[in-house]
Amino acid sequence: MNTLSSFDGLLWLLLALLVLILFQRVLHREIQAFFLILTRRPGVAQVIFALLFFPGVLLHELSHFLAAKLLGVRTGRFSIFPKPMPNGRLRLGYVETASGGAVRDTLIGAAPLVTGCLFVALAAIYALNLLPLWDLLRLGDWPAFWAGLGGVGSVPDFWLWFYLTFVVSSTMLPSASDRHAWLPVILFAAGLLAVVLLAGAGPWMLEHLAPPFNSFLRALAMIFGLSALLHALLILPFLLLHRLLARLTGVDVK
Repeated sequence: MNTLSSFDGLLWLLLALLVLILFQRVLHREIQAFFLILTRRPGVAQVIFALLFFPGVLLHELSHFLAAKLLGVRTGRFSIFPKPMPNGRLRLGYVETASGGAVRDTLIGAAPLVTGCLFVALAAIYALNLLPLWDLLRLGDWPAFWAGLGGVGSVPDFWLWFYLTFVVSSTMLPSASDRHAWLPVILFAAGLLAVVLLAGAGPWMLEHLAPPFNSFLRALAMIFGLSALLHALLILPFLLLHRLLARLTGVDVK
């Protein structure tokens, strides 16, 4: 196995993450525009938007809260209600935590990403039964893939699981405040890795650690890719609804 193929999971992960972030921003903008034109009241539109994503927001904030408790970090106020921010963005919820040091703060900040990925993976495998489709896609069996895709809608409670998987995947990414302690931890890990490589452990790591780590990155990329796909499927309907409502009312927002 060459070095590049040992880390192709990282490339897929970065690509899937970038696409997810792009689709998420576009879709959130279209949803907010639709509700704002529909209600003509920013406060009401924000409440509807927050209610739409409530299950994901609840899981996100609970993940922060429980991670802080498990790590022995003191928590303060807890909110799952929307609040407009001075920069024009909408904060859907928050949990106040004391500083527990860079490592514990990083783990608390990353908790929603962990629980969100677990939920998306379990829902895709056990509720939506998408794992056979992934195998067909990986093997390039397109006729069987399209035939199987057509039957996904017949899964019990399909729309419920589709909705829950979408809102969780759309709210699991860490916010800027969640990532505030990540830089020193990343720099420390990079420095430690450099020391290990300089000590001559590179070939051993490439042989024994790289394959399972790369498989983990591929799995994570698949989760982000599925999340991006769910967003892509909803962008066009909300874009059309936005344009149609703007044409009917003569009111539009950018």
